[in-house]
This record gives sequence, C-alpha cells and structure tokens, in this order.
Amino acid sequence: MAKTGRPRKYKTAEELQVKIDAYFAECEEKDKPYTVTGLAMACGLDREQLINYASEEEFSDTIKTAKAKVLRWLEEHLNDKSTFTPGIIFNLKNNYGWRDEKHLEHTGKNGGPLLIRWQTADEAADE
Repeated sequence: MAKTGRPRKYKTAEELQVKIDAYFAECEEKDKPYTVTGLAMACGLDREQLINYASEEEFSDTIKTAKAKVLRWLEEHLNDKSTFTPGIIFNLKNNYGWRDEKHLEHTGKNGGPLLIRWQTADEAADE
C-alpha cells in the first residue's frame, strides 16, 4: 500500500542534525534559552511534527538527544535568578513528564501498623 500525505521534510537523521546544531549554536550566540518549540521551528516543523519524527526509528535518537539538551538547560536554570522559574517548571511538567508528588506513609506506634478504632458518638460521649 502506498503512503499518503505530505512527504517527509528530512530524508535522513544527518540532514535533521544540521538544523538542530544550527539551532543550539544560534541560542548560544544570542544567549537565548533552549526550548522544544524553538527546536521544532528551527527545523521547519511544529512541536507535533517533531514528536512524530521522534517516533520514527531513524530519527528517534537524534530527537531524543536534542530534547535531552533542552532538558539539561531547563534543569540547570531552575535556580538561576535571571530566568522565570515557574515557566521552566511548567515546561518540565508539560514536555518532560515532571510532576509534583508527595508520598505520605502513616504508621502506628514505633513504625508498626496503624490501628483505627471506630466509635459511635454515644461511645465517645461515654468516655
């Protein structure tokens, strides 16, 4: 069966890598942050197209490595006072699966099992 739709913009991972390298070089030169959307646009794609390329075996490692470089930049700038930390956190949660988690563990005396005793209002009043 013939493939339908628009032909791929890049035939090889090497072609795509040239655009990726140029994006990161421009960011460095202009002191701009790395972003997934900026990466996609530099490659002449939108975010969804970039993700679609990442799902193709030939391009998977290339895209994952580029996204990891963006992730590293974000992590390194989390505590940098010159960047907007809430924006970085938003990016990490939406593009990299980060989430806020709290794990609570309740135990009884000396770390033993937690015992719960139910009593009625009448029983409580008798105490």
